[in-house]
Amino acid sequence: MCFLPRATGVITIDAEPEPIRVDPARTREGHRPDMADAPPAKVERGAPRKRIGDPGPMGRILIRGEAGHDIVPALYPQDGEPVVDKPGKGAFYATDLHGILQNRDIETLIVCGVTTEVCVHTTVREANDRGYRCIVPGDCCGSYFPEFHEVGLRMIKAQGGIFGWVTDSTRLLTALGDAQ
Repeated sequence: MCFLPRATGVITIDAEPEPIRVDPARTREGHRPDMADAPPAKVERGAPRKRIGDPGPMGRILIRGEAGHDIVPALYPQDGEPVVDKPGKGAFYATDLHGILQNRDIETLIVCGVTTEVCVHTTVREANDRGYRCIVPGDCCGSYFPEFHEVGLRMIKAQGGIFGWVTDSTRLLTALGDAQ
């Protein structure tokens, strides 16, 4: 796969990779404190006392403004790097991410974060539908379930890369270095 670093963005889903010389953006899933953007069907899922809006060890679960919704301090964005608060699994649904990427002339996305089979996978599919080329460094993604991680990556690269290309961080960093 050929790509230009100046037209490449890193989308980090609910986590953050090592910084590289491309345009980064971070996402985090969370809902408004009044939960007006949290559909009942979504809130009702999950174990009782561990659902969206329930009290957790770092504040209300998946609620914007709570300590548990913030980005890990060691991975906090630098000034000018966008943070996209997403109310769903994908980074494009009900957010301004597409506009941010268009304004920065981004054509290729490096998508990493957690969880591989849910938020990363959904974001890659949404990006593909919008015409972005997607690269997923598998070792920069994670899941609670190793088998889900592997299947999620296989689905992305199936049929010659139906949703995107899967690689590892070593190959990706080498390709970025070679391209500059």
